[in-house]
Amino acid sequence: MNIKPYVRKTHYYETDQMAIIHHANYIHWMEEARVDFMEQMGFSYERAVSTGIDFALLGISCEYKSMVRFGDTVNIQVSISALSAAKMTVQYEITDAATGKLRTVGESSHCYFDANKKRPVSLKKVLPELYDLFAELYESTTNCMDKR
Repeated sequence: MNIKPYVRKTHYYETDQMAIIHHANYIHWMEEARVDFMEQMGFSYERAVSTGIDFALLGISCEYKSMVRFGDTVNIQVSISALSAAKMTVQYEITDAATGKLRTVGESSHCYFDANKKRPVSLKKVLPELYDLFAELYESTTNCMDKR
């Protein structure tokens, strides 16, 4: 499965007093990229939610490498770095679309949550089709890393 980076053009309202993108916006961009990632997989976020499954955020981190400014376009590459039946960790690499320069790296961890029962669940049991897609992408990423 070939997942393309999420392309994001920055907006003026996202800047701070120093005329650079405010740090909180990167978290929003990672969420946008994660939703796009699922659409590209062929199992949209909306589809998962319509089945009663959501992705509760357990933690998120972001490490800023270089500034992004108003008018810049960035590519956000999303990959799954850890996967189990109960949770997953998603990696983000934000690069400048024009130069390829690394701007930011991030990570978010999620558990699968049954919105109706209000509790974590095993995605492998309740929505195996989606779990299998995640597993395929996780394994392809792991195999690519092993070949380096």
